[in-house]
Amino acid sequence: MEILNFPWTCAPHGGEFFSYLYPASVFLSFSVSISLNPSLTAQCRYALGMEDGTIPDSDITASSAWSDSTEAKHGRLSTGEGDGAWCPLGSVFPSGSEYLQIDLRRLHFLALVGTQGRHADGHGQEFARSYRLRYSRDGEKWITWKDRWGQDVVSGNENTYDVVLKDLGPPIVARMVRFYPLADRVMSVCLRVELYGCLWNDGLKAYTAPVGHVMQLPGMSVYLNDSTYDGSTEQGIQFGGLGQLCDGVLGGDDFTKTKELRVWPGYDYLGWSRESLGQGSVDIEFHFEKPRVFHHMQVHSNNRHTQGVRVFSKVECLFKPGILQPWSSPALTLPVPLEDLKDPSSRPISLPLGGRPAQILRCKFYFADRWLLISEISFLSGPAFAAVTPRAGLPVAKDDSSNTAILIGCLVGIILLLLAVIVVILWRQYWKKLLGKVGSLSSDELRVHLSVPSDNVVINNTHSYSSPQDEPPPYPGSPPYPSLSPPVSPPMPPSVPHYAEADIVSLQGVSGNNTYAVPALASSSPGADAAPLPELPRQCLIFKEKLGEGQFGEVHLCEIESPQDLPTLEFPFNVRKGRPLLVAVKILRPDASKNARNDFLKEVKILSRLKDPNIIRLLGVCVSSDPLCMVTEYMECGDLNQYLSQRVLLDKTGPSHNTPTISYPALISMASQIASGMKFLSSLNFVHRDLATRNCLVGGGERHIKIADFGMSRNLYAGDYYRIQGRAVLPIRWMAWECILMGKFTTASDVWAFGVTLWEMLSVCQEQPYSTLTDEQVIDNAGEFFRDQGRQVYLSRPAVCPQGLYELMLSCWNRDCKVRPSFAYIHSFLTEDAMNMV
Repeated sequence: MEILNFPWTCAPHGGEFFSYLYPASVFLSFSVSISLNPSLTAQCRYALGMEDGTIPDSDITASSAWSDSTEAKHGRLSTGEGDGAWCPLGSVFPSGSEYLQIDLRRLHFLALVGTQGRHADGHGQEFARSYRLRYSRDGEKWITWKDRWGQDVVSGNENTYDVVLKDLGPPIVARMVRFYPLADRVMSVCLRVELYGCLWNDGLKAYTAPVGHVMQLPGMSVYLNDSTYDGSTEQGIQFGGLGQLCDGVLGGDDFTKTKELRVWPGYDYLGWSRESLGQGSVDIEFHFEKPRVFHHMQVHSNNRHTQGVRVFSKVECLFKPGILQPWSSPALTLPVPLEDLKDPSSRPISLPLGGRPAQILRCKFYFADRWLLISEISFLSGPAFAAVTPRAGLPVAKDDSSNTAILIGCLVGIILLLLAVIVVILWRQYWKKLLGKVGSLSSDELRVHLSVPSDNVVINNTHSYSSPQDEPPPYPGSPPYPSLSPPVSPPMPPSVPHYAEADIVSLQGVSGNNTYAVPALASSSPGADAAPLPELPRQCLIFKEKLGEGQFGEVHLCEIESPQDLPTLEFPFNVRKGRPLLVAVKILRPDASKNARNDFLKEVKILSRLKDPNIIRLLGVCVSSDPLCMVTEYMECGDLNQYLSQRVLLDKTGPSHNTPTISYPALISMASQIASGMKFLSSLNFVHRDLATRNCLVGGGERHIKIADFGMSRNLYAGDYYRIQGRAVLPIRWMAWECILMGKFTTASDVWAFGVTLWEMLSVCQEQPYSTLTDEQVIDNAGEFFRDQGRQVYLSRPAVCPQGLYELMLSCWNRDCKVRPSFAYIHSFLTEDAMNMV
């Protein structure tokens, strides 16, 4: 029983800060404590505002409502507005899919929930005997709450009027919470709720750490895993979540004894063996929502040295001021006080961090014995670069060291900026000289090179266009963005070197689908030899239609009639009994070459590593005999391009015809899901190389989006690809200029393609990108980006697109791939900022 951990900042009050709203809307933050509060869950139990109205109606939503008088806003504890509760329209039996949702707008530490039925002055008698809780920190990834013994069903009410309070063990750190009422038969169910907790002041989003190990003692096994961790696990590392390192519960002196009843020995600690880990330190990384200034770190560690457990000998920490900035150097080394090391008592260890600013911390905890056990980690920190305006009568703690660190950071930033300007000036002078030499070449020598992974194909540049007459002024601080007109094609260097950064398998897979570019997967990637995928019986696949084909294979849409009867499927499905499961099946033709078979199996290995809510999953394979098959998910609503092209944008006046509509917030929600999936791919250094709406699939219900890879094989989208001598095809209208000219496929080129995909979505897929340009003109336009003389053409702003969102697109199309935003930034922007733009 081993579970993963993510090392990020823990403990809601691990550097407790209180905020007071100043009349001029300025926040004052000051430090009051550096000690970890061992009774956090006992103190953090304030009602958050369902009953008293602090939570506004707009932040309370639901999957459905029986009537206007039972809408979500009436689901407030101990209130009698409307008909006295929220009541869903649909039955909660047997699906349990109806929910009441509360958006707290900021991360909160939740220790308690309360529920109540609908009394309605004696006229209503509906209540929920049980329910489930799901929560989210970003509105995209939803996690089902489970108690310390793995149960996810919470006991509810026995009548309509009593309030039933449920202690959350483990507690929840979340911004959004959903209540799913349950029933054991068809019955009416209504609900009123309240949440109890406090603000999550630490700002910690997640922590990453190695999976805890199992200690074998005489007569018992001690499981030192993070059993409440709510992130993901990959190759022995837990990431993207929070767990027991920040739940406010401190472990005791004897790690085999726990404070909770009916749990296993070692439950209160996360622990690692130096021998099992294979290195001398435990590396933990802490990610915060925003940059902060760190003063102290407090670590609660076990020291039962008689059993090979000791406090760490030293800690080395690196600080990263921002996601896109480099790690600080050198590392901060923190020696551990040596007194009382023979005392077997557990203890908090306070380590000074010197007021350093950071958004990400990476700390190495060095072993002092065979085992290292940690129960809690907390930080004393405050917002970085926060403007502080004192409120009358309030004491303000000054920290000269933090101010000095901020000043030094600003000066270093200015120096780096000046150096960057000098480099840019020298670089531009170099290219002016180079292009001046090229200008003397004859017209017969002028060529545009189109690069593909295995070939350099030369296309004669014989077009002649007039330059646009009226260009809009450039956006401040950005390169000029000309109106969409055919570009002039002045000379470019006659030879562009072929360059491919990753170990590219093949842009066009054996079955006609796109394949990911993966750096050295076969030889050196950790975890490349993962557990084999389940072999699925071919007879369970029922053919529905042919989706597409390639040189050596085909892609078919199939159904699995009873997925519940296939226990070998890699993960459980939320499919009603009796309903089939849609899947896409990639089939390799039996006459395929040996190289094609190897490529097919390599693609299986690649796809088997992609496990993310917004990436199509590989479910199983049929490789025991020919033809070789791989079975992936498929979504019931088809691809995003077809889904959007059949809809019109919902304006403020509402629908005026029978055509299906879609709203701006729905588009942004889907775009943020795509960004989330691409963020996962980029974290593995995988490059998609064909991101577009045709390669995103749409599920029903809440429009769940998953990124796929077989749009290239479909005849429906043949016009989106540029064919080279009847062999390779390239999606040039979505490709960055360096992909077209140099074959350079990276995460930054995927960011470019995301900008085009976002443009498609905001245009509701009504036209092809650069629809007024021929394929050759698109290639010529890539040459304009290479020359960087201000004549490159950008996609114009869609009518529904706010200026701020269009600026995000333009940043994705920046000529300098290093300046393009990361998918982490894009996802954050779409989740937090773009949703409020109209």
